[in-house]
Amino acid sequence: MNRRCATIHRTTKETDIRLTLDLDGGGNGNVSTGVQFFDHMLTLFAKHGIFDLDVACRGDLGVDAHHSVEDIGICLGMAIDEALGDKSGLVRFAHAYFPMDEALARVVADLSGRPYLHYDVEVQQERVGELDSELVEEFWRAVSVHGRLNLHLELLHGRNAHHIFEAVFKAAARALSLATRTDPRIEGVPSTKGVL
Repeated sequence: MNRRCATIHRTTKETDIRLTLDLDGGGNGNVSTGVQFFDHMLTLFAKHGIFDLDVACRGDLGVDAHHSVEDIGICLGMAIDEALGDKSGLVRFAHAYFPMDEALARVVADLSGRPYLHYDVEVQQERVGELDSELVEEFWRAVSVHGRLNLHLELLHGRNAHHIFEAVFKAAARALSLATRTDPRIEGVPSTKGVL
C-alpha cells in the first residue's frame, strides 16, 4: 500500500509554516507552534488519530496567536486533502465520541469534497494558556474549508475549557482516523456521483 502523505510549506507576511502529515503513521506528533496549549492539542490529535504529524510554525505571536492557529488549520486541511489522493476505497465518513472527565464531545466527519463546519462548542473561559478559546473554531473552520470536508463538532456537556478542547480534538482525531481508512470492499470512490 502506498503511504498517504503530504507536506505543505506555506509562507505569508504573518506566518511561515511547514507541516507534514502521514495518514498511515503511528501516532507521532512533533509540533512547535509557539503556543504551548495548541502544541498539546495537535500532539494529541496525532496520537489519537494514529497520524504522524510534524508542524513547525513561526508566526507573528507579538500580535496574537490568530494568524498562526488559522494558518496551521489551512495547512492541515490542505495536507489531508492531498494525502487522500483520488479517495479510491475511502471509508469517507465516521463519527466519534470522547469523554474527558466531565466533558463529552461528539465529532462527525464526511470527506465529501464539500466543506462545511458546524461548531457547537461553548466554553466560559476566554483563554487556555496562550490560546484564545475563540481560535479553536477558526482552526477547525480552516481545516474544513481547505480539507474540503464536512465536520460537525459538538460539546454534549462539560465545564472545564481544557477538558472540553481536549475532548474535541481527540474526538476529531478518532473520527478522521476512521473516515480516512480504506476498505477493500469499496471500489473506486464512495459516492453514487462517481466523484468526491
